[in-house]
This record gives sequence, structure tokens and C-alpha cells, in this order.
Amino acid sequence: MTTQKQALGDREVLRYRKRPRIVHAILASSFLILLLTGLVILWPALSFLAPGGTTRWLHRVAAVGFMSVPIVYLIADREGAKELMVDSFKYDRDDWRWIKRFWSYAFGHTANMPKQGRLNAGQKMHHALVMLLSAAIVASGLALWFFTPSLGATGHAWAVVIHDLSMLALTLLLVGHLYFTFVYKALSGMTRGYVDKDEARLEHAKWLEELEQEAAEGAAEEDKQTV
Repeated sequence: MTTQKQALGDREVLRYRKRPRIVHAILASSFLILLLTGLVILWPALSFLAPGGTTRWLHRVAAVGFMSVPIVYLIADREGAKELMVDSFKYDRDDWRWIKRFWSYAFGHTANMPKQGRLNAGQKMHHALVMLLSAAIVASGLALWFFTPSLGATGHAWAVVIHDLSMLALTLLLVGHLYFTFVYKALSGMTRGYVDKDEARLEHAKWLEELEQEAAEGAAEEDKQTV
């Protein structure tokens, strides 16, 4: 287990432990395979890649991986999964003030943004939308996979529309996610687990202050025990 002292260094702070990073990798890889194989199935220009059934087989394998993400997360990090679920749908006054100034943040300006916790308001909205859209993708995908004969023409059409529009929305969220990852130099959070402390203070000042307070209290307790 990573101690508070290990989590908070002089220049870096632990953002994501190993297990959540593995879950993120499963989610990202399965989604990308679903996106690429889905394009092959739907886009006539790529239809030459579809013969033989390999694309459809890969799509279904990736679908199983995508659907397994919540289960894997709960097994690997139950408390972290619950915390993410709650945080993604809970907003305080600073979050709403942050949302009002979103465009400033979008262009890399954080100087006057309200202080944020472990997740900023944008990340909360992102996670909430990912959860809701993923549920729509899974429900419509399962309907198309197992129940197409009983859906009827209208039901099949609706399932396709919901499935495709949800994937499109998730793809747009992915583009935004990548944009902010590089603008705010957050890639190391998923590759190594640690992010630059100054960057963390810009985006998650309240969270970093809590970590620093906990570290100070822990150090004070250690000093008492050595006296």
C-alpha cells in the first residue's frame, strides 16, 4: 500500500494507483477496438476489411471487454470505484462556478478558476456522461447482438440509432479528453501514476491541500511517537 509520504513528493503527487490505471487501459483499448471495427462494419469505404467475419468477431470480443470494466473496477478497487461514482454526480458551489468559467479553462487559463477537488467539474461531467453513454451502448448493443429477430423493423432501427449516436458522443468525449490530457500535461498520471505537483495545484488545489494537510498530520504523529 502506498503511504501518504510516498504519494506526495517534493515535485510530484500520486494521482492514480496501479489498479485504476489497468482498468483505464482496459476501457480505452476495448473502446478503440469497438470504434475501429464499428467503422468497418458501418462505413462502405472500409467494407473491404469486413469479409471473413474477423471484424465482427473482434467487435464482439471488445464488447465483452468493454462490458467487463465496471466489474473489474469493483473487484480491483471497490472503494475507488464507489468514490468515482459518487464524485461524478456530486457538485458543490465551486463546481458550478468552475462550469461558468469553462471556456477560460478550455484555452489553458486556470489562474482565476475556482479551486477544485480530486476531480474538477469538467472531469465530473466527463465521467458522468461516459457512464450514461456506456450504459446506452451496452443496452443497445446487447439488443442488436441477441434480440434482433424479435425487435422488429422499428425496434431494430431505434437500437441502431441509439448505439451509433452514443458511440459518436463517446468519441467526441474521447477527443476532448485527449485534448485536456495534453494541454494540462496529465499523461504521466496514467503512464506512471504521478503528475507534476504544480500542475495538480492548478487543477485540483483543494485535493492537493487535503493531501498536504494529511501528510503534515502524519509527520506530526510520527514525531510524537519518536519522542
